[in-house]
Formats: sequence, C-alpha cells, structure tokens
Amino acid sequence: MKKDETSDPRHQAAEMSAAPSFDGPPVRLALVGAGIFVRDAHLPSLLRLPERFQIVAIYSRTEATAAALAQQLPHPVDLYTDLEALLARDDIEAVDVALPIPVMPGVVAQCLAAGKHVISEKPIAPDVAQGQALLAQRRQHPTPVWMVGENWRYEEAFLLAARLIREGAIGRPLTCHWAIYTPITANSKYYHTTWRRDSSFPGGFILDGGIHHVAALRLILGEIEEVTAALVQNSPALPPADTVSATLRFENGVLGAYLATYATGTPWPPLLHIAGELGCLRVQRREVEVVANGETRRLTCPGFNGVEVELAAFADAIRLGQGHRNPPEEALQDLAVMEAILQAAEEGRAVTPPRVV
Repeated sequence: MKKDETSDPRHQAAEMSAAPSFDGPPVRLALVGAGIFVRDAHLPSLLRLPERFQIVAIYSRTEATAAALAQQLPHPVDLYTDLEALLARDDIEAVDVALPIPVMPGVVAQCLAAGKHVISEKPIAPDVAQGQALLAQRRQHPTPVWMVGENWRYEEAFLLAARLIREGAIGRPLTCHWAIYTPITANSKYYHTTWRRDSSFPGGFILDGGIHHVAALRLILGEIEEVTAALVQNSPALPPADTVSATLRFENGVLGAYLATYATGTPWPPLLHIAGELGCLRVQRREVEVVANGETRRLTCPGFNGVEVELAAFADAIRLGQGHRNPPEEALQDLAVMEAILQAAEEGRAVTPPRVV
C-alpha cells in the first residue's frame, strides 16, 4: 500500500515549525561578493525576507560586477570595491560573504574583527587548519553572530529523514549508499568560474560539492568515524579530481558508500538510500520515501529553499537570539570529514576525521 502524506501535519518535522515572529527593524546588511550563487540564491532569498533584511551595500572587486548585481534590487544601494571602507560603516550590522573558497578566510576574519554579524558561504575554509585559525579568532570576538551557510542543513527533506531515523521509523539504521552525478561541462554556469577549476584549493569540485553531502549525512545519520576513498580525474578541465568513491563508517555502526562525480551525468535522481533493521528509506531534496511494516509512505517537502530558511534563521539569531543549525564548529566538522576523504585517497589508507565539535 502506498500513501501520500504530504498534507498531514503529523508528518512534519519539529524542526520545520514556522519561524518566530520577527521583532525589530530589518537587519541592515551588506553583500560581500556578487557571483553566481549570490545572484541566483542569496539575493532572491533576501528579497523574499523584507521584514528581516534591508540590503544597503554591495562589495565586489570590480564596480561593474557590484553595479550589475545592484540592478536586481528594487532600491539604490552603495557600491564598494574597498572592503575596509564598507566595514568601517557603523550602520551596517551584518555581512553576507560569498566569495571564492581560497579568499574566504581572510575576508571573514576582517568582518569578525570589525564586529559585524557574518553569514559566510561554505566551506568554512579551504582546509581544517585555516578553519581552526578562524575559530581561534572567533573566540576573541564572541559577540557577533557567525553562521556558515550550509543550506542543506535547512532542506526540509533531510530534516524529515533525520527525524524519522531518530523516531525509529526503520529501526536501527545499518547501511546507506549515495551516488550523485553532477556533470560540470562547458554548458554549466559553474564551469566558467575559473577559481573552481584552477587547483587553488584542495579537492576542487569534490570539496565544493561534497561539503553539502557530508553535512546532510551527518545531519541524518550522525558523526562519521572513519573513511577510505579513491579519487580520479576523468576530465582534464576539472583538476585536481572530478570523481570520488568513499566508504564511510559512522559512530553508530552504520556502514556507507558515497560516490560523487562531476565528469558525467545520469537521468536518475541522486537518491540517498538508508536501510535499517525494520525498514528502509530513500531521500532526495523534495521527497522522503519510507518502506516499513509492509507499507510505503511517500512524504513530499518543499525543496531548494534552504538558503531562504537559513537566512531567516540568521536574522532571528541577530534580533531574537535564536539558535541556528550552522555554527562554524559544525562547518569545520564537515570540512574535517572532506579533508579526511582527500587524505585517505592520497595515502591509500583508512583515516579518522578529527573531532572538532
């Protein structure tokens, strides 16, 4: 028997409850970066949250890029190519930093030192050492909110899957496997961001995309205790590697297989399969399917809304003191797992990711 329980509120995760009413004036925000993900995700999400944010400035290395982004706004904003000048403004409360991975740590450090609330894109840094240095600085400036923008921790299907696992919907989880095909070709907009393909940070697309996958796996199944891996570069345009195959051992005993490639694609959705003692489930960003007790339940969710929800949580953390799912320590643990996968592949041995949370 199959059921569609989309509209049944009993099957909504507790984490999906409506955001608290926003109290106070909108947060005065500056955008630091004007690239693809800002244009496609951050800016549209911010414009859907006018009660929470007022965008007052945009920084980019070139004024033309900042001006092009500003044209998408319904009101005029100040444009900057000098970050220090932007950060010197007392009336700017928070910054949304979305810059190339190699330059992210230095800019985040500047923003924290200036006393601004910060949401910075993932990963927290190119490597764990730089992430740890940022956290050390953070301890010197603990007051502002710092969120690392991992939108997959706010995707409702992953939250629902995590709740179902906790509630025992499939009994004790035993295994998982996830195969993800994301072809990066000349037709892809991300192909034309040269910093993603110039080997200026470890792992290339393996790190850039894999950090999302690790965040979702940790959210749903818990901490990853040991990894082995192999890497290969199939496309000369995608250094240093474009395909990873890894085995994962979780602290709770779950064994997993993880495959991600950016060299080719398939027509099938990237379903995360989890098998337990009493049933199984599979997850994608708009749906969770549960098979247990001779019954199949298909639970649909809003999808691809994680950026908007995490930005709302950022504002609520600033104005209301609300907790959020993306503290920098969580982002650093995601990075520690990805770094362990890269190390395991390079050294040909099992690696235990360091615990940083």
